Amino acid sequence: MRNHQLPGRSVVMATDAMAATSQPLATETALQVMRDGGNALDAAIAACAVQSVVEGYSTGIGGDCFLLYHDAAGDSLHALNGSGRAPAAASIDALRARGFQQMPDQGILSVTVPGAVDAWYQANARFGKREFASLLAPAIHYAENGYAVTPVIAWNWKKHVERLRQTPETETAYLVDGQAPAAGMVHRQPDLARSLRLIAEQGPEVFYRGEIAAEIVRYSDSRDGLFTLDDFAAHESEWVEPVHAGYRGYELYETPPNGQGITPLMALNILKQTDVAALPHLGPEHVHLLSEAFTLAMAERDRFVADPAFAELPVDELLSDEFAQTLFSRIDMQRAMRQPVESVFPTHRDTVYISVVDRDRNVCSFINSTFYSFGSGLVAGSTGINLQNRGAGFNLEPGHFNRLEGRKRPLNTIIPAIAYRGGRPVLSFGVMGGQYQAMGQTYVLSNWVDYGMDIQQALDAARFFLYGGMLDVEDGVPQATRDGLAAKGHQVTTLDGPWGGGQAIVVDWEQGVLHGGSDPRKDGCAMGY
Repeated sequence: MRNHQLPGRSVVMATDAMAATSQPLATETALQVMRDGGNALDAAIAACAVQSVVEGYSTGIGGDCFLLYHDAAGDSLHALNGSGRAPAAASIDALRARGFQQMPDQGILSVTVPGAVDAWYQANARFGKREFASLLAPAIHYAENGYAVTPVIAWNWKKHVERLRQTPETETAYLVDGQAPAAGMVHRQPDLARSLRLIAEQGPEVFYRGEIAAEIVRYSDSRDGLFTLDDFAAHESEWVEPVHAGYRGYELYETPPNGQGITPLMALNILKQTDVAALPHLGPEHVHLLSEAFTLAMAERDRFVADPAFAELPVDELLSDEFAQTLFSRIDMQRAMRQPVESVFPTHRDTVYISVVDRDRNVCSFINSTFYSFGSGLVAGSTGINLQNRGAGFNLEPGHFNRLEGRKRPLNTIIPAIAYRGGRPVLSFGVMGGQYQAMGQTYVLSNWVDYGMDIQQALDAARFFLYGGMLDVEDGVPQATRDGLAAKGHQVTTLDGPWGGGQAIVVDWEQGVLHGGSDPRKDGCAMGY
């Protein structure tokens, strides 16, 4: 239990249903959908649609979606890959001919077909209880009538003003008199409202084969992009088999490649080779161990995670105990290793993650992202839609699994997770923050399992992240730990902002109670009834 004399949040508890998101309006929307007869999946879609308006720097209908859904009636887990593909004309040669030696991280050539709209629709059609159009109504309301900008969102928005000034469409959508809206200001997005209304009326057809697709392709042509209408018409989401690994009596399920879900599984497989709980939490040995395990897992991710439709990936071998033991043997607890493989993947921190559990104990772990803050930095013509820059996840290295190819999906960082125990879902969670997501999941689950923290404490705990050779630590990491890490050879740096943000719901089957946690690094909350 936390010290009630210090600032902090208590775990939220409820018996019927619960939602946890990074924006209060989204959490409230999810609860209302369930009160009105919708299930956890319906609630997650409606909440994400709202966040596409009110937290537009992190997500939107111009982005991708991955989800895990535990269907209580069928007692079964399902995974949906809603990530988009590169244009058919995309290739290493096409980018090199335009003067690029590496993948651009913004602009039209960084854009892949947005997969979110189709994923929402397909998931709702298979498992939802509410009409799809009704799930977009709250988002349309906020886009048309306005919403109050919340503090963390305003803080992040302000950092990207210069980028948002680069095109008139983006400036119109996201700036007011040339500036980012301040906390407490009311912001409206009428063009986005119109696009959402078209999708509500016509379904994904208008986005992939109709008016919206035509406007995105027209806009792409105006910026020397590679998209055709056929690229949008050919898009489809894919139901996939989750990947999983055990950790101290729990079984953690993730979405498979082209998502990076195997990364936290590899890191946890390494950690279970030793007694993590024997190390003082946030002491130098604890931080060192988790950082080294994650470094090893990320090295393998950067070598092998790509679109499985284009290459046979060694997923079973990467998740084997034998491989984990080999990786663990490479950790020297006295000395920091050099990163085995230098990552070519860009750093970013923005995404939204949503966790919802309903009264029937359907569980939805749902994540949606435009990758960087404001994605590619482009709003597509008159649509009001901010286009993602997931194409930045490709590389231009011939022969690499994750090289750029036409109609290929890039390595994607967004990873929803559900942990099971005794065959039942007990934890639905995710940690936002781009590259930090896999580390965040590893850390939060270890906090909960190894150190016995409640789920809010597990999210609250000070964070650290070893990436690109630098070990970034949040303010809450003790100075003695920083000194101890430096003595091991780590280059310790202090962050200018927090790492990521997480949401989580624990299902206590014995008591019939839901426990919700929401990251204080974001504006949101967990609520239930």
